[in-house]
Amino acid sequence: MSKQDFVPGETARQIEQGNRRALARAITLVESAHPAHRAQATELLEALCSDRQAIRIGMSGTPGVGKSTFIESFGLELVESGLRVAVLAVDPSSARSGGSILGDKTRMDHLSRHPSAFIRPSPSQTYLGGVARRTREATALCEAAGFDVVLIETVGVGQSETMVAEMADLFVLLLAPAGGDELQGVKRGIMEMADFILINKADGDLKATATRTCAEYAGALRLLRKRAQDPDGFPKALMVSAIEGNGLRQSWDEMQALVAWRKQNGVWEDTRADQNAFWFNAELRHALLTRLENDPEASAASAAMQKAICAGQIAPSVAAERVVQSFLGPDKI
Repeated sequence: MSKQDFVPGETARQIEQGNRRALARAITLVESAHPAHRAQATELLEALCSDRQAIRIGMSGTPGVGKSTFIESFGLELVESGLRVAVLAVDPSSARSGGSILGDKTRMDHLSRHPSAFIRPSPSQTYLGGVARRTREATALCEAAGFDVVLIETVGVGQSETMVAEMADLFVLLLAPAGGDELQGVKRGIMEMADFILINKADGDLKATATRTCAEYAGALRLLRKRAQDPDGFPKALMVSAIEGNGLRQSWDEMQALVAWRKQNGVWEDTRADQNAFWFNAELRHALLTRLENDPEASAASAAMQKAICAGQIAPSVAAERVVQSFLGPDKI
């Protein structure tokens, strides 16, 4: 998006009118790391006047559990009931080449062709936590475009993939039948952050195993400390089959019930406020680090300290303190 054809107010208006091309271009803009694009992205986000709120659902799970298949089946269930659904799929990037396959639109063939659905794959690049660096801004753009539900599919790396919980209203963990015993269910980290544990592939020969696995996880969830953001009976473990479509409607009904309770009890607003504070602090740290890296004096000091660290002449913590001191000055430390 060049400066010649970028008018923040006009682009924002097009997005709020549901212009899918404008939305796609805006997401490309906010994902760019180019300084000029970052300035334009800031102007665009400030120009958005919409106060629309979608239900943001984060989807995580181990590779091979069927996240893309489930999201397509679940998304079709939602759009066929009259809802508009956006899917933000994050693909892992190669640590060697930096490239990503970005094949989610191919895997979600039927959903991608539905007029009420929008699918946007993005590379994770070097960002950790299972999402891309600008997924939160992309979610805000989808909300402004009038989508009712935003599904955020993470890369699927396992227990440490919890960043999506800081940008979603509901956190869904997909697991496969016989994916672990009850002890697996009480692991801290990603398990205790889930609002729903969905046992996928509960069909055919795996149905009996899925039933047993679901019961084990339901028992494990009861052992976890009760969270203030949950009514009685939550979090829940449920069985679904993305292939046969079983359990999708029940899962959505349970999600709506949890959202309604949280809105009625003030949890929804408090959670979103906490998330905004979290991302403010994250952006502040990133901005300070970027300025530190771009400062010539601090950059030279950093290079010198790295040589001293490699030579065993100084401890990393002491070296870092001196680099920061060279950037801020001793009177601000």
